[in-house]
Amino acid sequence: MPSKRHPNTSSTPSSTTNTSSSAPAITSRPAVSKNPNTASPQEILAGMWRNYDSTTPQRVKLIDTFMAFLVLVGVLQFVYCVLVGNYPFNAFLSGFSATVGQFVLTASLRIQTNPENSDEFKSLSHERAFADFILGSLILHFFCVNFIN
Repeated sequence: MPSKRHPNTSSTPSSTTNTSSSAPAITSRPAVSKNPNTASPQEILAGMWRNYDSTTPQRVKLIDTFMAFLVLVGVLQFVYCVLVGNYPFNAFLSGFSATVGQFVLTASLRIQTNPENSDEFKSLSHERAFADFILGSLILHFFCVNFIN
């Protein structure tokens, strides 16, 4: 379906005049000015990393490292299942659900122990949050081991 063409108005000047009705008119574009506040993606990522490195406590960085490890393990399990096969499918489901469940429990621990969230978790100590994390992990892995059969 051909697009609708609107006649040129006097407010939008064109650089060339088109006498043929089949070819569209070529309009001039103003030069794009460089904004001094723009940054490349590498500079943005480097700035994010410097901010994360300077403001994040060591305990939270350790939890984040464990969460990155869990993501890597989950991706490897999924790739292995796709490439090699999923013959003992319940073993794949058990391992993958253990990885995802452990990630969720670790994310909960990170939220509860992050000093920036101390206003929301005033009555919960770091030791209690870690004890809940350990108990949840034991229950999760108990169900995963029993699911393998």
